[in-house]
Amino acid sequence: MARTSRTETSGDRERAAWEEPARLLDERVWRRTLRVPMRDGVVLAADLFSAEERPGPRPVILERTPYGRRDLRDSDRSRHDEPVPTPEETSALFVRAGYHVVRQDCRGRGDSDGTFVKYLGEGPDGADTIDWIAAQPWCDGRVAMMGVSYSAHAQTAAAAESPTGLSAMFMDSGGFASAYEAGMRMGGAFELKQITWAFRHGEESPEAERDPLVRKAFAGTDLRDWFTVLPWRTGVSPLRQVGSYERYLLDQWRHDAFGAYWRQPAIYGRGHYDRFPDVPTLHMSSWYDPYVRSTIENFTAMGRLKRSPAYLVMGPWKHGLRCVTFAGDVDFGPAATFSGNVDTSYLSFRQRWFDAVLGGGDPESIPRVRYFLMGGGDGRRDEAGRMRHGGRWHTDTRWPPAGTRETAFYCHTSGELSRERPAAERGWVEYDFDPNDPVPTLGGQVTSGEPVMVGGAFDQVPDERFYGARPPYLPLNSRPDVISLATPPLEEPLVVAGPVTARLFISSSAPDTDFTVKLVDVYPPNEDYPHGFAMNLTEGIFRCRFHESFERPEPLEPGEVYEIEIPAPDTANRFEAGHRLRVDISSSDFPRFDVNSNTGVPEAVSRRKVVATNRVHMDADRPSAVLLWTQPG
Repeated sequence: MARTSRTETSGDRERAAWEEPARLLDERVWRRTLRVPMRDGVVLAADLFSAEERPGPRPVILERTPYGRRDLRDSDRSRHDEPVPTPEETSALFVRAGYHVVRQDCRGRGDSDGTFVKYLGEGPDGADTIDWIAAQPWCDGRVAMMGVSYSAHAQTAAAAESPTGLSAMFMDSGGFASAYEAGMRMGGAFELKQITWAFRHGEESPEAERDPLVRKAFAGTDLRDWFTVLPWRTGVSPLRQVGSYERYLLDQWRHDAFGAYWRQPAIYGRGHYDRFPDVPTLHMSSWYDPYVRSTIENFTAMGRLKRSPAYLVMGPWKHGLRCVTFAGDVDFGPAATFSGNVDTSYLSFRQRWFDAVLGGGDPESIPRVRYFLMGGGDGRRDEAGRMRHGGRWHTDTRWPPAGTRETAFYCHTSGELSRERPAAERGWVEYDFDPNDPVPTLGGQVTSGEPVMVGGAFDQVPDERFYGARPPYLPLNSRPDVISLATPPLEEPLVVAGPVTARLFISSSAPDTDFTVKLVDVYPPNEDYPHGFAMNLTEGIFRCRFHESFERPEPLEPGEVYEIEIPAPDTANRFEAGHRLRVDISSSDFPRFDVNSNTGVPEAVSRRKVVATNRVHMDADRPSAVLLWTQPG
């Protein structure tokens, strides 16, 4: 493999680029392998797709991926009624539309050299790739980026390095605003999908490819068993055969306070927005995706700080699954798919957007905000066994939507959730939180969690599908460590669209503990669901040793009352008349998040667990409430 350094001439770089002769894929599309030099001498592999064997200058669309630049991925599906297109087919559409396409393997993945460290190297590598492409004779100086999930994270990482050639970004289901607050941690708790992702992709690592014993060790490991002995330690984990993956995972987990590690540009766009080029951006995600908060924050910040247009698209799906109508056990109806509703296909929408912002089209022809408002279905079971919740698409110019306003729903010791403030002088509900018996995760904004957890909307009654659930499988809100508060049946529909924040007054017997909050749409009973259906919408968590700040953890004083805020990812849902709006409060959500030991010792190293008596105060002086953005009428 040819290697080039940043000190070589453009002629040297050009010769390195044409290492592999172009291959004609069809009558109009050529593919050539590129070897792209990074500033430290590492060379990354990429494919150039073009309309000519020796292409002339055009704008280039770049996608960077750790999943194999030539591999099929379900998140690339373009239509609900067609197979997933291959990378060649996707690239060919953009080539025929007047662009070149470059697909690149991230460092240490696929055919690229170097050592893979998740997320942290994508900024310099992305910026170097953009600068290198922009200098090639077949580029007209404009490099746009696109991609889903990790390929979206790679975009904000590159943008934070201020590459001059970057001209547009299409970020789908990713792009860190602050990984500490969404995607890697939330409210101080660690998102354990990082573990399941590391295990699955460690199994595909270069180390595993080289050594059959490593592959055999992975094949003989049941990851669910390893979740019973958290936290893991160096050399005592199912990743011990792949040291680089074990190191980066434990490094993420052990950095529990917000500091220099979390301020790195690749995972902290918020701290580097001023360095992002002023270019058009599209931000896309879905209500059951872990990157809701990042997507909406990036969209809001770009719209506020840049002159170029920013766009937002929010669907009802799980991570990247825009061509299905359901998430978990809930179906949102035929209007839910991206294809046939938002546009003819995902591919055609991306081309139309790039044409609008790069090709001289009309940027105003695309709505600034397009979101799916869930709800409106009949609540019965469909042929696939899913509950029909329904929904439809809306357009707007802002988020939260125009006309919405923040509304407080107060917690009452009676179990009622009401717009009336509590009047009692003293009132609280308390429970014992045992870290050895955490509340099991039932769906939610989860991705890459298999085989331990799955995302989506589910009736909040566990069954054998869910990790940690045990017979007799009673509703989650029947547990003594869950405070469940609900409105009376609604007399008229209620639209909630925007951020969700719990403002709680809490105390604990422990020096540290967690509080969780979950927003639920409760259906009344019907013939298919005689006990009703409690559908989860969004959830959040807060680790209380960070009650002063995420930078400086401080223990709780037993019995002292603290006011905390638990932000949950935004949602958009229509609660029908007869439904109840419910909020569940507890202290664990496992295996989505690591479990607080209640000892004050960071979870990544703690070996002890103690039971905490936790209290939520609900009185006139300490009115715990959940703040929702509602639409009057």
